[in-house]
Parts: sequence; structure tokens; C-alpha cells
Amino acid sequence: MAEHDDASTWKDFKEAVNMTASALEKFLDTDESKSVGQRAKGSDESTGHASGRRIVELLNTRKADLTEDDYAHMRKVVSYIHRHLKQGGPDDKDAVKESRWRLSLMNWGHDPLKT
Repeated sequence: MAEHDDASTWKDFKEAVNMTASALEKFLDTDESKSVGQRAKGSDESTGHASGRRIVELLNTRKADLTEDDYAHMRKVVSYIHRHLKQGGPDDKDAVKESRWRLSLMNWGHDPLKT
């Protein structure tokens, strides 16, 4: 099993997640947030939406209080964001704003339109 460096995970997570906890929490309450993502069989909530709720918790947790499970989820978030960004969104930049691609990324704490 590969060893993980918590300091690198923290850095990667903070770079990938570019939404604040309050902005993400507000977004997760929208119909747009709830309308995207894959749902596990029998679940009313998408994987990304559930992850977003966990990301809010992580952003509100002191670094010293993070557990190995927290770091594992942070690595999952970074991996998802990087993979999803590589897939790319709509070619029409005006269409990106309301695209399922962007909304899905936002559930994971990353707004591709944020600079």
C-alpha cells in the first residue's frame, strides 16, 4: 500500500478546492447542486453532493484535528477534481456557467469559473 504524505495531501486539497465552506454550503442547498451527479442504487443523494457536505466539514476542521479518514477523503476529492477538469467542459464558454460539468465540479468544491 502506498504511503501518503499528509502535508502534500493538505496542499493539494487546498489548491483543488477553491470554494469557501460557506459558498459550498450555500451551493449544496440549491436545486442545481441536487440535480447533478451519480446516485448509488437506492440513494436520493448523489456521490458528489454527499462529498460536498463532507468537504464543508473538512474545511471547517482544524488541520491538527484531521484524521487519516479525512486525509483519504481529501485525496479522493483531489483525484476527482483533477480527472473531471481533464475531461473538459463545454467548448462554448458561455455554456459553461450552467453546465452539468461545472455544477458537478462545484459539488466537489471546485468552481472552474473562479479565478
